[in-house]
Amino acid sequence: MLEFELFAFLERTADAAFAVTQEGEICWWSKSAEQIFGYPAAEAVNRTCYEVLDGLGAMGTKVCKGDCSIQTCAAQNMVMPDFDLHVRTRSGERLWVNVSTIVFDEPRRNRRLIVHLARDISHRKQREELVDRMVEISQQLAATAGEIDGKAPVSPLSDQERRILRLFAKAKNSAEIARELGITLPTLRNHLHSINEKLRTHNRLEAVMHAMQRGLI
Repeated sequence: MLEFELFAFLERTADAAFAVTQEGEICWWSKSAEQIFGYPAAEAVNRTCYEVLDGLGAMGTKVCKGDCSIQTCAAQNMVMPDFDLHVRTRSGERLWVNVSTIVFDEPRRNRRLIVHLARDISHRKQREELVDRMVEISQQLAATAGEIDGKAPVSPLSDQERRILRLFAKAKNSAEIARELGITLPTLRNHLHSINEKLRTHNRLEAVMHAMQRGLI
């Protein structure tokens, strides 16, 4: 397969696909990359990928830089796992993408290209952050409210109410839960009102935390 054949094939994917040389210079930029990152090909090609994307890792550290570990792995023919990257778009906003990598050796031009396929995972990251926050709040409640006796509420929760709390604990939003359970949003709100009354809580997050601590879900 030649370069132009590879690029034509990759144009079919919805992932943001782009190719860089072993020096980190972008030499091809797909239409999907334009849509996800906001940069037209004319502004991305011939620039370094770390200059365009300014990628940060999970801890906020800069991982896109001149001595990229991906380039090192490619040079040494090492297996490269996919990774999450916090990138900057053309508008200045940041989004999370998951990146997988293909190393392509061009036989005609005798050069090696590093092809990245990136997909937007910002929504997934938001859910993960919400779950982390819920765990943190749960730990705080456990530390400051040791008097919680673990007893079930006076009025036990219904099976539907337990299902709703379990779905909220999985970081699903109200619309997703209503759709999954086949109920309307007003009906879901009525269930939440009933749950809060039974658990003596004030909102759904507090209800989920108390239900988890009491072993109800």
